[in-house]
Amino acid sequence: MPRGDGTGPPWGSGSAKGRSKGMGRMGGTKPGSGPGGECVCPACGKRTAHKRGMPCYNVPCPECGAKMIKA
Repeated sequence: MPRGDGTGPPWGSGSAKGRSKGMGRMGGTKPGSGPGGECVCPACGKRTAHKRGMPCYNVPCPECGAKMIKA
């Protein structure tokens, strides 16, 4: 039973305990997740290889300068 004084178990005891099924940061099974793939410009369609450790949204398009997205 939670005591309310902040000395409870470090893993929590709320109703949502253990319900997360996500893969965490930079993981998952959705398109665009993971280290591989391409960065695509939503404005002009230019494609470049994705560089590991550099999110596509931080890469400017070499053609038009817009922020790229992961494909």
